[in-house]
Amino acid sequence: MKLEFIALGNLAVSKSNMRHARKAPDVSDILPTVRARGVLQPVLVRPCAPPEGHLAAGAADPQAHVRRDTQHYEIVAGSRRFHAACIVAAERQAASAETGEHDPEILLLPCAVLDDADDASAVEASLIENIARLDPDEVSRWACFTRLVKEGRGIAEIGATFGLPDLAVRRALALGNLLPPIREMYRRGEIDAATIRHLTLASKSQQKSWLVLVDDPDAYAPRGHSLKSWLLGGASIPTRHALFDVEGSGLAVVSDLFGEDAYFAESESFWALQNAAIEARRAACIEAGWSAAVVIPPEEHFHAWEYEKTAKRKGGRVYLDVRDNGEVVVHEGYLLRKEAARLAKSGNAGQGGEGEDGSGGGSGPVRAELTSLTQTYVNLHRHAAVRTELLGRPALALRLVVAHVVAGSALWPVRPEPQAVKSDAVRQSLDESRAEAVFDARRREVLGILGLDAEDATVTSSGYGYGASGRNICELLARLVSLPDAEVLDILALVMGETLAAGTPEIEVLGTMLGLSMADWWEADDAFLEGLRDREVLLAMLAEVAGEQVACANARETGKTLKAITRAHLAGEGGRTKKERWVPRWMAFPPTAYTSRGGVGTVDAHARAMALMGETKEGAGETGSGETFGSGDDPLGVPVPCGVTGDGLAPDQADDRQAA
Repeated sequence: MKLEFIALGNLAVSKSNMRHARKAPDVSDILPTVRARGVLQPVLVRPCAPPEGHLAAGAADPQAHVRRDTQHYEIVAGSRRFHAACIVAAERQAASAETGEHDPEILLLPCAVLDDADDASAVEASLIENIARLDPDEVSRWACFTRLVKEGRGIAEIGATFGLPDLAVRRALALGNLLPPIREMYRRGEIDAATIRHLTLASKSQQKSWLVLVDDPDAYAPRGHSLKSWLLGGASIPTRHALFDVEGSGLAVVSDLFGEDAYFAESESFWALQNAAIEARRAACIEAGWSAAVVIPPEEHFHAWEYEKTAKRKGGRVYLDVRDNGEVVVHEGYLLRKEAARLAKSGNAGQGGEGEDGSGGGSGPVRAELTSLTQTYVNLHRHAAVRTELLGRPALALRLVVAHVVAGSALWPVRPEPQAVKSDAVRQSLDESRAEAVFDARRREVLGILGLDAEDATVTSSGYGYGASGRNICELLARLVSLPDAEVLDILALVMGETLAAGTPEIEVLGTMLGLSMADWWEADDAFLEGLRDREVLLAMLAEVAGEQVACANARETGKTLKAITRAHLAGEGGRTKKERWVPRWMAFPPTAYTSRGGVGTVDAHARAMALMGETKEGAGETGSGETFGSGDDPLGVPVPCGVTGDGLAPDQADDRQAA
């Protein structure tokens, strides 16, 4: 075998070539590379006799400079490269004809010349050359593209050279944002394309956390769609489902590096704006003349077989079907089949058979008495009168508030605290706590009083608008009106507890107002102790539980040993005196920190709450009613606790921080 540059006019595709056909093959995938760099891999040829009237397929001219007595060759492997080279040669010849310049090299093709062999050998060579290839994996492609970018090549230029769309180049380059172990797992085929795509959504810290789960044989490392939910902390909401202006909203958005999808980072902020947009869409439908616009919350579904198509003039409604992923599907012109049948029956009996002139006897549709504008006029004036009269009926207003919170409405998007946690151990600890048991028992009583399903998870609705399953404001209001004020206030206290957000300054203010002692409701368990990692904190806790002498004696022990000793003293095991009613500083009211390093959420929240309460006190001056929930000069009876500074540290800890 030898290498030669052979004129295109002296080449023809052999019938032994597996790609031989009368029709030229598709070369669109390799044509950009041949235009940019020429044919880099020689084609396999073997000598042959020149055919009569030979003209290279795809060549622009019989090439008068090629002598008729030169050796001819047939292509055993490389038919597509040959046809691509012919197309490029024709393009460049046309260009050179305009400029008057001629480059003979454009008509030459690099060839590996085989010894003259039989057809069987030629067929084998053709097949081997075509199938004995291994396309580069995406990680190898990323490495090559990255080197080209460092050399100054743009994405469009790389795509044009290799015949790839810009999106494919971006996908390959996106792998560079992944940690090397993840890229190697992808190269080895240990993770699929869907998982690698979702991992491009992750920050470096999230990628490290995911690798820890992969390396832990007892842990579950999410993949595919569940990985996306894990990264986004719940349901993934694409930005394309937003009914509001995403850019103008200011909400944080996370995009995958492949450039295809973007998701909202905070679902609660999204739903606040989405619900407002849904209500605006609902109002617009009513303004457009629809008899009603019904919002179907995510926990319910619009089943087409339960409805019948009904025109607007016949009382059809609009149904706004809200999905968990934020999508809102609008179904215009529907009625429940039972309602449609009832309307049809009343129409057949002669009810509403008036013509358009209202004279009766016609078969035309019923014309409403009021236009849409007049109906809006009537609605707004009646609303203004009712709410003004309500000012003098605070007891009724209280019951209406409770009904709105429990049933939910378009203007009351109230949702219960989800108490979300990823740890099963923490979830079990919360479910088995005394506080949750007492609260849940009271919840069951309230559900019974209100005539709701005793198996409902919460008394409070999801807050997605009218039509929540089993909840109706008018029915609830009728029940609440018959109850005494004391019982209504008890129900209000429960629904307020359900909708009270965890980890907020409100918790700190309320805990202090109530004079709450966590020892009455909580005791240390394994879920709490297993979550502790800091040795300095563990030693301080051991000193509180077992005494300074025991803590000093075990100062060099591991964290695991310190937890075991603490657990034994709390349980009174091994002849130790059981430590009763111990509460760590973070959980007490008011909370304090064990170190001066900070980073304790309850301490930070308490500091913010106390600062806000101080501002309120200074701005409000003396209270007129004299009624307080505590003692002292504070209007709400919540003075800053003695022995605690504004940043939540005990005085000695504050001194340590100042000295540092």
